[in-house]
Amino acid sequence: MEFYRILLEVIDMRSFSNLWFWIVLAVAWSSVSRWLLGVPIDLIQRGRRQGGQVQADVEALVAINVRRILGLTRTAAVPLFFGLAFYLTTLGILAFWYWVEFAQAVFLLTAPMVLVGWLSLHAAVKVEAGENAGAALYRRLILHRRFVQGVGMVAIFITALFGMWRNLNFSVLH
Repeated sequence: MEFYRILLEVIDMRSFSNLWFWIVLAVAWSSVSRWLLGVPIDLIQRGRRQGGQVQADVEALVAINVRRILGLTRTAAVPLFFGLAFYLTTLGILAFWYWVEFAQAVFLLTAPMVLVGWLSLHAAVKVEAGENAGAALYRRLILHRRFVQGVGMVAIFITALFGMWRNLNFSVLH
């Protein structure tokens, strides 16, 4: 029994007071805003500045990832939608009906990522429709990055406010 007590002290299930949760949150949003349609932002910026072979590499990587994203959504859209709806509904009920803090943390981490996924799908459709080369492609990728960063800022702000509220509430009650 001593092992489980020590394990629960090390892995604190009170997520909002746990440093690891905030590290995961920061890394997740950093990664999502760094990789746009599967292409790192530094490669996009280099391709935009230098052109030539780097631009061809960016266009090729974007084309590969757009085909992958759209192929997946066109073949499995219904199961993906229902699976995601089931996941978010279950997590939302656990988080805000049964008031499970771990579920709240996971919900606040993953729910905005659904919006980011939708934004990526929208950008992929636009790229496939003709914004797949040169200035139009870079404009679409930078616009997509700004939207993702905006969602990230709002999500981090809401998560921080909710986490502070939960921590203050917990400290008052205990």
